[in-house]
Amino acid sequence: MEQRSTKERLLWAQFDALEMGTGWDDLDITRPQIMVESVYGDSHPGSYHLNQMVEQAVYGVYEKGGKPAKYYATDICDGCAQGHDGMNFVLASREAIANMVEVHASAVPWDGMILASSCDKSIPAHLKAAARMDIPTIFMPGGAMRPGPNQTTSLVAGDISLRQKRDGAITEQEVRDYKLTGCPSVGACTFLGTASTMQCVAEALGLTLPGAALVPATMRDLLQYSRYAGRKIMELVEKGITPSKILTPAAFRNAIIVHSAIGGSTNATIHLPSIARELGYDLPIELFDEINHQVPHLGNINPSGKHLTESFWFAGGVPMVQWMLRDMLDLDVMTASGKTLGENLEDLRRDNWFDRNLGYLANYKLTRDEVIFPVDKAPEKGSVAILKGNIAPEGSVLKYSACAMNQREVVNAVARVFNHEEDAHAAVVKNQINPGEVVIIRYEGPRGCGMPEMLMTTEAICCDERINGSVALITDGRFSGATRGAAIGHVSPEAAAGGPIAFIEDGDLISYSVENRTINLTGIHGKPCSVEEATQVLAERAKAGILPREKRKGFYKLYTDHALSAMKGAGLE
Repeated sequence: MEQRSTKERLLWAQFDALEMGTGWDDLDITRPQIMVESVYGDSHPGSYHLNQMVEQAVYGVYEKGGKPAKYYATDICDGCAQGHDGMNFVLASREAIANMVEVHASAVPWDGMILASSCDKSIPAHLKAAARMDIPTIFMPGGAMRPGPNQTTSLVAGDISLRQKRDGAITEQEVRDYKLTGCPSVGACTFLGTASTMQCVAEALGLTLPGAALVPATMRDLLQYSRYAGRKIMELVEKGITPSKILTPAAFRNAIIVHSAIGGSTNATIHLPSIARELGYDLPIELFDEINHQVPHLGNINPSGKHLTESFWFAGGVPMVQWMLRDMLDLDVMTASGKTLGENLEDLRRDNWFDRNLGYLANYKLTRDEVIFPVDKAPEKGSVAILKGNIAPEGSVLKYSACAMNQREVVNAVARVFNHEEDAHAAVVKNQINPGEVVIIRYEGPRGCGMPEMLMTTEAICCDERINGSVALITDGRFSGATRGAAIGHVSPEAAAGGPIAFIEDGDLISYSVENRTINLTGIHGKPCSVEEATQVLAERAKAGILPREKRKGFYKLYTDHALSAMKGAGLE
């Protein structure tokens, strides 16, 4: 098999000498060469174990006659960035990691790539890079963290953190016990947050091996999948199967169907359009809404449901959802297995893959139907709605599957307006938000300050019995995939771009409806009015202009100066 780098090696003898200086031998430099890139590092549990996966992938490449080379660009953790200015860099890190993979994959003409990550921004970064480079690629998801005590997740932190800020509300022992048990293993947090969602999306797009998303990270299966990936990449190189042959418009539609069915994170509505953009596709936000009107919500997975991601994998995971919805999917799409989706599902069925892990579910006294609802018992259609109106002319996003029925429609709720999340969070902690109000947090979009997530504030609301279930939050920022309650994000155009959300004032009235897919200003300073009248008021207020931004520097300035709208994926223009 001829190397892609044959011509380049003849240009400069030092090319081979440098590689041999790092331990390659004279046979290695003639073999197909595979870059094995991961976000391995000490940054968080989702990355800490990836070196073990990389080692197995390396073995697999060697087994099939290739030469692997390990590269790294460590990611960061949303949880560690929560509540402070570090969160402003989290979405931007997606672009930084994608760019770094591009650098690594461009400086040497690799024959193929294996990319490994587990979490929120590193997975879409790797998928963007795969699409951009378009050389044979397999993505290896880093799997799922083990459950906490009593089937809890790391998001017990929401209740702990709120009570820590209130005098006499928590003991030191409670805090210590949580810290020792909140994250009991490596892997992505064990709720269907953005990390777990994007593992599922990567599989639904066809860039992982079948069944690879959300493998419990401490089980042998994760290392087996990694070895398989090392072997399989050599086949993709030989056959010339590149991401552009996998990531087709049909594959993106399949991925949105799976996302809708499992109740995935709203962040996928940012990441999927951004990945598609790398391939020259426009993935309109309206497509999410169209599909969510049609697809049954099957995943009984936290936070939209009861169970954890480990149990979802035991119940059959993404392949089981695809099998149940196979009449809605394009089964002819190519995948990283070298086979079509339909062929993959048949292979899994013949191998008893769908039933092999049900005994693990039985350990928890669960059956598959409790974790993945049968189609005829699905409680509703879809999980995500795109709302539009005079507050969000381009759109906004709500995961209604994690929102109580009584909060899916609000009429003339009083707005409480904040220009920074920290101020809104402080108001919740100090009991300054009243039941039935709508919290507006703005200037938090991509150009506002990097589009941080509002998990600390949404959890503070949901963990406060006084306002939980009656207070909604609307923002041009985004949310954690773990967010629950009436949380409407990605409002576009954002405030920093002069969007109408910048001109809402305290005491104005807000109405929204999931059923009608609308979100509007419907009253001025407590007095109801028509949508048309309110729109005119917003236009008049806009003449005063928006708030100035503080001075910025470095990569942060680059991102916030050039970020696209959330409706277009919030990448760099």
